[in-house]
Amino acid sequence: MHPVAECRFHHRGAELVYDDAGHGPLAVYAHGGFASQAQEERMGLFDWAPVLDAGRRLVRYDARAHGRSTGESVATDYTYASLADDLLALLDHLGATEPVDGIGASMGCGTVLHAAVRAPVRFSRLVLLIPPTAWAGRKAYARANRAAADTVEREGVDVWRAAKNGRPRPAVVADVPELPPTPEERVLPSVLRGLALADLPAPAAIASLRQPALILAWEDDPGHPRATAETLAACLPDARLRVAQTRAEVATWGERIAEFLTQPPRLEVEGG
Repeated sequence: MHPVAECRFHHRGAELVYDDAGHGPLAVYAHGGFASQAQEERMGLFDWAPVLDAGRRLVRYDARAHGRSTGESVATDYTYASLADDLLALLDHLGATEPVDGIGASMGCGTVLHAAVRAPVRFSRLVLLIPPTAWAGRKAYARANRAAADTVEREGVDVWRAAKNGRPRPAVVADVPELPPTPEERVLPSVLRGLALADLPAPAAIASLRQPALILAWEDDPGHPRATAETLAACLPDARLRVAQTRAEVATWGERIAEFLTQPPRLEVEGG
């Protein structure tokens, strides 16, 4: 077991809370939208023990207005670009003078990519988990999020959750528990509208990144389509892509991440 310290810092009017564990080169993880570090632990999706065992210091933080972190009802605070500003501020707070490993899932994937495009010298490697809808495919998601924000304001979060939980789920995560969103109900519409405004950086900007990248996706998830992962793999010059078909494959992601962070880079793309 690796002892975990709960820490916090203030940035742009919010208190951001993070867990700090392990020793060695720094890796920072940004979670997905509406979740938190504690909630992801309850979901049991990602196993971080192999990363710590591989000799990494791992900092995992709750995004603005998520989990233990605070936030205000300002939609533009929750775009990927704005959340990337929080991530870069966290690196400043941690005193990171050397490039770090940037790891992000879904919303966190967008956060890490925007931070890397803005400040590429601050990142040594990128781990992009379940990349979200992007570019032309983002329009339907944005419309749904704006409608969801209206629903929460008019009818309450439980009505939105009931509609959301009634949709079919990818087989890979069919047994993962459906948990309530961690942003407070007063802030949730702003988070939804901010994510509606968000998008990944343009493919040309992503193609400028030279960090080795590991992209881990899964099948049959409209919110995290394989097409986004494949486009990222095609854009990034040193990328490897793995697409999970089963929950058992997802359970190996911690080991894959640990291996990737400790192996020399290679210029190729894997499929499968």
